[in-house]
Amino acid sequence: MSERRQLINLGYRLLGSLADAEDVVQETYARWYAMPVARRDAVASPGGWLTTVASRICFDLLRSARARRERYVGEWIPEPVPDRTEWTGGWAGGAAADPADRVTLDESVNMAFLVVLESMTPAERVAFVLHDVFRFSFADVAEIVGRTPGACRQLASSARRRVRASRSSAAPATSGARRADVVRHFKEAWQAQDIDALVRLLDPDATVTGDGGGLASAAPRPIVGGELVARYFADLLARAPAEVIVLERTVNGQAGLVAQVNGVTEVVLAFDVDGDRIRHIWGVRNPEKLRSWG
Repeated sequence: MSERRQLINLGYRLLGSLADAEDVVQETYARWYAMPVARRDAVASPGGWLTTVASRICFDLLRSARARRERYVGEWIPEPVPDRTEWTGGWAGGAAADPADRVTLDESVNMAFLVVLESMTPAERVAFVLHDVFRFSFADVAEIVGRTPGACRQLASSARRRVRASRSSAAPATSGARRADVVRHFKEAWQAQDIDALVRLLDPDATVTGDGGGLASAAPRPIVGGELVARYFADLLARAPAEVIVLERTVNGQAGLVAQVNGVTEVVLAFDVDGDRIRHIWGVRNPEKLRSWG
């Protein structure tokens, strides 16, 4: 049971859903306890066995996810999670022998990163996350996805190119403190309904994507353009209940905002900040994705 946190970490990054990750962990433990005691005792590394089985279950789920996403109402955004300390940890298994670009666990949980993962094929995503984030060797990854180690290396390389392409090369990485300042200024301008100030904080090509899942109202498709996004947010606040409060919170390891009405979370906002400008905002309103937010 001491492996549970590690398995949740892995499942969330592979699936983008905390609820699905928890289901995977339950299924993994069910398979463990379904084995005869003698077989369990013969497993040299229970943690490694559990992680391998959980990864295979996630891989199978990813391959069926496309059909489920096609039935999803509106845009699909990975489930936001609170304070990153609950979702980071370390893989204590064998170190990967293959030299490759690495990403940190902190980076692998931010919303922009998870959205890029959603654009990958299931095999790319599993190979990349297991190798570049959790330090699996390509030989171990090959056993999970049913490919050769060489093919898995190519999958991870392709996934890495997608990640690089999503990042801006025009400016150095924005520090956590700077991101927090930009998000705070956005909150202040939003609450003041100062459209000019909002426009100054938004990239000219800024995009906002909403996820209501058919259970809460949200923009049916992404809204593109700094001024359009600014006016969209000003209109949202103008129509919001008087009891709404906007709080600064850590969302997927980075500065974000949470809007609550009478203590109930109505929307969680995650931001992609590049320098002094916001490039993308993801707003999750689907109540099934907000269970960990109270």
